[in-house]
Amino acid sequence: MAEVTIAGLIEGGKATGGPPFGPALGPLGVNINAIIAEINQKTKAFEGVKIPVKVIVNGETKQFTVEIGAPPTSALILKEIGVALGAKAKGEIVGNITLEQVKKVAKSKESTIYGNSLEAKVNQVLGTCKSMGVTCEGQDPKAVIAKIKSGEIKLK
Repeated sequence: MAEVTIAGLIEGGKATGGPPFGPALGPLGVNINAIIAEINQKTKAFEGVKIPVKVIVNGETKQFTVEIGAPPTSALILKEIGVALGAKAKGEIVGNITLEQVKKVAKSKESTIYGNSLEAKVNQVLGTCKSMGVTCEGQDPKAVIAKIKSGEIKLK
C-alpha cells in the first residue's frame, strides 16, 4: 500500500477522533490518538482559527507525517479584531485593527504572502482588511497604504 494523504480543515488545537480525520484514518490501522495529539500540539497556537491540515500515512510502515498549512489572512484579521465575520455589504465597517496587529498578521503569513519587504506584505494585509470592511487605526486601509508608500508611515 502506498502513501495515503488525508486533508481537512480544523480549528486550531481542537482536532478530535471524529471527522474529518478519525473515519479516514481508522481503516489504515494507525494510532489515531497519536495523530490527533500531534495535530493539536502543532495547531494550538492558532486556537480559534480554522487551519488546513494534511496527514500523510505510509500504508506499509504505518508511519505518519502531519503538515500544517497557513490559515487564511482573513481568519487571522478576524481573530485579531475579535469578530466572527467580515462585512456583508459594501461600505459596512465591522471593526478596526491597529498597525501593530497588521504587522503581526503579515509576519505570521510571511512564508505564504508575496512581497520582498515588510511594507509590501503589510500592504497586502491592508488590502484584505479593505475588502472585509475593517479599518486600520480608524482610517480607510487604502489611505494607510498610501501613507506607507509615501513614507509618511515608517514600518520597523
